[in-house]
Amino acid sequence: MSQVTTPPQQPRVADTLGLPNATIHVNLGVPELYEAALRLGEGVITQGGPLAVRTNKTGRSPKDRFIVEDDHTRDTVWWGGFNTPVQADVFDRLLERMQAHAAHKELFVQDLYAGTDPQYRLGVRFVHEMAYHSLFVRNMFVRPTSDEREQFRADWTVLNLPSFKADPERDGTRTDTFILVNFARKMIIAGGTEYAGENKKGIFGVLNYLLPEQGVMPMHCSANRGPDGDVALFFGLSGTGKTTLSADPERQLIGDDEHGWTDEGVFNFEGGCYAKVINLNAEAEPAIYRTTQMFGTVLENVVVRDDRTLDLDDGRLTENTRSAYPIDFIPNIVPEGRAGHPKNIVFLTADAFGVLPPIARLTREQMMYQFISGFTAKIPGTEDGVVEPQPTFSTCFGAPFMPRHPGEYAALLARKVEESGARVWLVNTGWTGGKYGVGKRMSIKHTRALLNAALSGQLDDVPFTHEPFFNLELPTQVPGVPAEVLNPREAWADKDAYDHTARELCAMFRKNFERFQDGVDLNVTACMPEHL
Repeated sequence: MSQVTTPPQQPRVADTLGLPNATIHVNLGVPELYEAALRLGEGVITQGGPLAVRTNKTGRSPKDRFIVEDDHTRDTVWWGGFNTPVQADVFDRLLERMQAHAAHKELFVQDLYAGTDPQYRLGVRFVHEMAYHSLFVRNMFVRPTSDEREQFRADWTVLNLPSFKADPERDGTRTDTFILVNFARKMIIAGGTEYAGENKKGIFGVLNYLLPEQGVMPMHCSANRGPDGDVALFFGLSGTGKTTLSADPERQLIGDDEHGWTDEGVFNFEGGCYAKVINLNAEAEPAIYRTTQMFGTVLENVVVRDDRTLDLDDGRLTENTRSAYPIDFIPNIVPEGRAGHPKNIVFLTADAFGVLPPIARLTREQMMYQFISGFTAKIPGTEDGVVEPQPTFSTCFGAPFMPRHPGEYAALLARKVEESGARVWLVNTGWTGGKYGVGKRMSIKHTRALLNAALSGQLDDVPFTHEPFFNLELPTQVPGVPAEVLNPREAWADKDAYDHTARELCAMFRKNFERFQDGVDLNVTACMPEHL
């Protein structure tokens, strides 16, 4: 068994966790965590060196996430949807039972920061029974320097015991899986799921709640910086191209998923990346592909052949195969994880209805409307039972992680945009010339040309035309993109079919927005698409 490590500044970590008899390993490095994971049978080493694991759940469990309702959260959390209240005594009883469950277990502790900005970062103590989870958070969050570790203070604690399962009748949970967030106790407890992403998104939700009170905008977006220092943000749900388009070889990556926007600029919440690797292509995404061949990377639910090589095209375990690695595994990054104010903000949507334009310039109110809507579309084959394109609206492009009312985040984003003068664009990476099954997927070559033109300022002086259904402004010319592609209606052979489909999508947008109207400015509500 590997040696128990107890730094001088933390003489009795076990006592602070209420686990005096547990075997606690504190801040083990990568080789030691590999050894522990292999000893505990959690995974295998694959060709090139990554640790490959399989999990009992292959994705997050947002419906099993609860927030403790107390005097502060009662009136500040937007209850409903993904924000489900639970009483403090439920949390306390579960925590007590978890402590009893782990009384004599071997546990792995990592002390890490959430956030690259020292003024706003959280010190988080992660406590896991799985060594691979400890390696995962070590990859994903910001590791303290040796000097910082001497002074480290845990603002929050995460206790994650996958082998502990709740009793729904006894505990008031939905299933035997649970993720409970307690802002008063500054603690997250989780059980029943081995999916490591719950650690990452749990802390993201905490930051999304705390930072607006400090005037910081938390964002589910990727970010990069151009050669002239210009910063761009990319918001988007899964499948819209957020990671791919931000990984531009001509620009430096700040982060691929979660950021904050302060009065000084933007900063990465994380110290790593968590990329989907299903059908990953070495030529199209060489930087991410290389991480699947590197010692220290954690691969979740990737099919491993008998000779320990990977089959990245095999989705039999899940389509949500993942690679978790430190951000410095990627070349051309911003090493400090911080940069100035954004010059451009891009909302990515994969519209399988073929209605939205490949690029449009948004006004302040349109930006707030689209941000709150958070639209993309599921295509047939992505989930059982999906045989036609289905709209997906995820408010703020990250509904499961947003504890506050969407209008609060939208107003804060609007203030940041006004103060910085950033331009905001809506970019459709979905279908053109018809809906899914009739039209074709937007050319990645065209999308990159559109983004390059927007980020470089080439669209500042070109003429724009008005799109009637969503009242959007579309450029009439973009270098490298055919003019007929720029107007979605013109790309359809059957114009009547386009009008019919556009009306259907407009109705979906209006229906979705009804639940937000009470907490949103009337000028934003007025941006709902027209009845035409």
